[in-house]
Amino acid sequence: MSYSYLSGPGQPNVKVSTGRKQAVAGCAIGILVLDLRYPLFPGNVANATTWDFPVIYKILEGAGAEIFDADPSILDKVIKGGRELEQQGVRAIIGSCGYFANYQKEAAKSIDAPVFMSSLLQVPIILSALKPDQKLGIICAFKGGLTPHLFGQVGISDTSRLAVAGAQDLPEFQNLLNCTGSFNSNNLEQEVVELAKQFVQQNPDIRAILLECSDMPPYAHAIQEAVRMPVFDFVTLVNWVQNAVVRRPFFGFI
Repeated sequence: MSYSYLSGPGQPNVKVSTGRKQAVAGCAIGILVLDLRYPLFPGNVANATTWDFPVIYKILEGAGAEIFDADPSILDKVIKGGRELEQQGVRAIIGSCGYFANYQKEAAKSIDAPVFMSSLLQVPIILSALKPDQKLGIICAFKGGLTPHLFGQVGISDTSRLAVAGAQDLPEFQNLLNCTGSFNSNNLEQEVVELAKQFVQQNPDIRAILLECSDMPPYAHAIQEAVRMPVFDFVTLVNWVQNAVVRRPFFGFI
């Protein structure tokens, strides 16, 4: 992987080479995507217009809802897909579903580029920023999928400061879980916002929200307007990683 950056006009006066299998360039972030079919709104990890920088996607064919159960067959697809993205010059690998956390440790061992499988990797950082008696609220797609194994994969050994709410029973969200091929985004926003409001009311010690699901960032702004606290998600994770792997020179005056 090359960490070079062209910071101004003119061409570099050096011989430049590339990987033997690299056919594209300019994408530092490679994103592994589940093989699912439904509309992907701006804000969704799998919608390229979400990003202010180019990304490259790899669809893991045959990998779908079984990720909730940590199906071990997905791991080989993750590793193979991650290596293919590496060959195209990416500097970091992102998983597009929070439940990719089930494969974080093995993926990181097997892929040379740094691997960020899940939005849940932000949990330890967020908790470090809160008072010891405050909690982080996690809104997820399927509450039953947040197992001790999954938490352990992303460095969470103590869940006592976590509160969890699942969206699996929301009528509109079920269209995503069941891949019906269509849903009403306005209705889904209202459902998720109401879930967040009730979640915080029932857990008054929550001081930040993390959206596990990659389908929820389109509604992060509305959620923040409703609960008035920091809201983290896949977008905050990916922007953080992008800013680390593509550093740009500063310009200004002293």
